[in-house]
Amino acid sequence: MPGEFDLIRRYFDSISGDHPSVQLGIGDDCALLSTSPNTELAISVDTLVEGVHFLPDIHPEHLAWRLIASSVSDLAAMGASPRWLTLACTLNEPSEAWLAMFSKGLAEACQFYSLVLIGGDTTSGRCQVFTAQVHGEVPSGMALKRSGAKVGDAIVVSGTLGDSCAGLAMLTDELEGESEYLLGRYYRPTARLELGKSLRGIANAAVDVSDGLLADLNHLLTASGVGAELCVEALPLSSALCEFAPESAEKWALSGGEDFELCFTLPQDRVPELEPMSERLDLPLTVVGTITDDREIALLKLGEPMARPAILGFNHFGNENE
Repeated sequence: MPGEFDLIRRYFDSISGDHPSVQLGIGDDCALLSTSPNTELAISVDTLVEGVHFLPDIHPEHLAWRLIASSVSDLAAMGASPRWLTLACTLNEPSEAWLAMFSKGLAEACQFYSLVLIGGDTTSGRCQVFTAQVHGEVPSGMALKRSGAKVGDAIVVSGTLGDSCAGLAMLTDELEGESEYLLGRYYRPTARLELGKSLRGIANAAVDVSDGLLADLNHLLTASGVGAELCVEALPLSSALCEFAPESAEKWALSGGEDFELCFTLPQDRVPELEPMSERLDLPLTVVGTITDDREIALLKLGEPMARPAILGFNHFGNENE
């Protein structure tokens, strides 16, 4: 295996690209950047740990894509546009073939999301760990936040929910069968950047669905000091999920996580704007509930109260249930 600096030159330097905003990139102690006028910086960091966030035998190209997409999803939830990436990798003696494939997947994801790699760190360890810090820009005063939801707002989710959880269940043999669609939703999620930008000035609050709809909506509600009423039968479910996991579809849609769709709220009088937006983006946008003043999440199914799941979503230090 090549040494640290040779490894960086071989597999990461080429991803740095050439962008006018980067005054100094990979190769020095710090990167130097020029930001656009009248914008604010949006910065987020995500870490993927082997055995926790990805299976040890995952294809390295899929791993690189998941790393970038999950990080960029946070920018999408803020209505920000991706600009720069810093990457920290803890590697466990990977082969050069593995590194070449990881680098290829990373380059593809960076190109897709218009990211420029500007620096990072490479170390060795017993467990593989990958940390991506993404930097984006959003017009001043236009960032979407979790804290703006208002009583009476409609609650909307993009795409379909529960698919990624089903894909993972197939990989771990929890779910029988094989669906290219569901596996693709796990391996290659899509950050909803164009939707996030389209919601500037329209949505009152937004969050990406990474830990599960109930868990992430709960974060939004806590930040906004409000509650929610969700109509379970309105949850958008893919035909593949209903075909392969009819008994688990509802549960996974509520608390499965890693779909990286957006959940947002907007005033009821702006709901009619969702249909043309959905058509323009070629992305389903579904009203699933209403913001209330109860400070908790109430679930309704066909108008009748329904018990909340014991687990709202994923939490590293215990189940997300409050």
